[in-house]
Amino acid sequence: MTQIQSVEPTTGSPPLPSAMKPEDKAAPAEARSLLATAWLRIRRSKVALVSLCVVVAIVLFALLAPVLTALSGNDPFTSNTSPEVLDDFQTPGLPLPGYMYPSAEHWLGVEPGLGRDLFARLAFGGQVSLTIALLSTAVSVILGTVLGAAAGYFGGKTDAIISRIMDLFLAFPHLLLVLSLAPILQSRLRDTPLGEGSFLPMASLVIILGFFGWAYLARIVRGQVLSLREREFVEAARSFGASHLSVLFRQIIPNVMGVVLVYATMLIPTNISAEAALSFLGVGVKDPTPSWGQMLNAAQSGNWYLSDPWFLAVPGVMLIVTVLAFNLLGDAVRDALDPKASRH
Repeated sequence: MTQIQSVEPTTGSPPLPSAMKPEDKAAPAEARSLLATAWLRIRRSKVALVSLCVVVAIVLFALLAPVLTALSGNDPFTSNTSPEVLDDFQTPGLPLPGYMYPSAEHWLGVEPGLGRDLFARLAFGGQVSLTIALLSTAVSVILGTVLGAAAGYFGGKTDAIISRIMDLFLAFPHLLLVLSLAPILQSRLRDTPLGEGSFLPMASLVIILGFFGWAYLARIVRGQVLSLREREFVEAARSFGASHLSVLFRQIIPNVMGVVLVYATMLIPTNISAEAALSFLGVGVKDPTPSWGQMLNAAQSGNWYLSDPWFLAVPGVMLIVTVLAFNLLGDAVRDALDPKASRH
């Protein structure tokens, strides 16, 4: 009869195969925040990286405008109408060939009529245009986030009132409204600290664009908050005695910041285009304060675009590149924060 020998249990872990080494074990997955994950996805997209680099370059170009113009030796306000710079015979005011296009003395040439340096006006115009766009976006984002979150969280009459106000703002024809309100608001602000010098048109545009641009974001935030207010972490905060304002600003709003960030990146180029359109139509920034829209207005008001198309092309190309870069970056941020919405 065959005897079955018992096998003593071995102590410790079984030996690793010879082909496997301890350092070959898979490392634990690294936990990443939402922003860190979004940044990783943006870095993998060439379009997103290029658009981000362009946006950073444009912002630095505007911020460093005083330094760059000091290096060029010109400023955006000094006129030069001498016969050596501007034509006095065939087309009065037209820059001569040596000053119409980029040169060592004037990096982008001079503008017709007054002979001011185009590079300096483009750089300082970028400051004005980006400042108006960023500040008006900040106003819209703050109003839209707070009012939309309040409507979704409190519900009832609060939701009904804020929702009807949203519908009212969304029903307005924005362009016609801004065209009619800008002169009225500027006259009202003229006797206030905001009405000093070049701040008057900038302040009026920030107020109008910011105040009438919050409704769409508020509607998006409201929809997100309607689902968040019933989540466990909100109920837990309430059970610990947190006030409604504490729950709203510490629990609800931080959880919708991804949507807010996406909307903000898409709203900035919209406000840049709106400022350019209003300045082009004569109700925004006015001469001598430079902005890209004001430069386009100057190119068409004297019909200079016919004899000097370079004067129109410089701010036009800058405006197109800036808006395109911000739009592409906004698309990349949206796809990075919400991969399910990616179209690629």
